[in-house]
Amino acid sequence: MSSIDPKRLAEELEANEEVLQALAANGDIAESPRTIDVHFKGAQDDIETLAEDAQGLGFRFIDFGEFEDGDWAADFQVDGPVTRDALKSLITRALEIEISHGVEFDGWGCAAETGSDQ
Repeated sequence: MSSIDPKRLAEELEANEEVLQALAANGDIAESPRTIDVHFKGAQDDIETLAEDAQGLGFRFIDFGEFEDGDWAADFQVDGPVTRDALKSLITRALEIEISHGVEFDGWGCAAETGSDQ
């Protein structure tokens, strides 16, 4: 298996900083576990295979989507904190999935967890 590109990992981690800052500005408690949405896109067969493998990869498959260019997308969820270390681990795993399944990691997202009932 090929290893992930360190430059790509660095770019993804750098892109996280803006998201983490926005979450913090909204009172987020990064250590609080929450549902994190993770997105991948690619050819239909590759996306369907990834959806079948999701549980073994530590994700819950949620739904498929289709882009105008014919690529398919799949939405997954995982539970955890959004600390820098936790996100580095999540993104590393996502980039490994890119390689193993021939898909493209298309980002993550979550709601701020402020500790108050919203």
